[in-house]
Amino acid sequence: MFGTIGWPEIILLLLVVLLLFGAKRLPEIGRALGKGIREFKKSIKGIEDELEEPEKKVEKEEK
Repeated sequence: MFGTIGWPEIILLLLVVLLLFGAKRLPEIGRALGKGIREFKKSIKGIEDELEEPEKKVEKEEK
């Protein structure tokens, strides 16, 4: 039913966002989204590091 999103749909979404928030607020929204994504990546990296630590300890103990 729903296929991939093409360029016309992306342009339409951008126009709707522009109408809803206005041109002055778009940089603020983009900056906030960027910070949120960056923080999310940091937390994922931290979780991955915590999961890898016990594996490294086990490898050291086996040697």
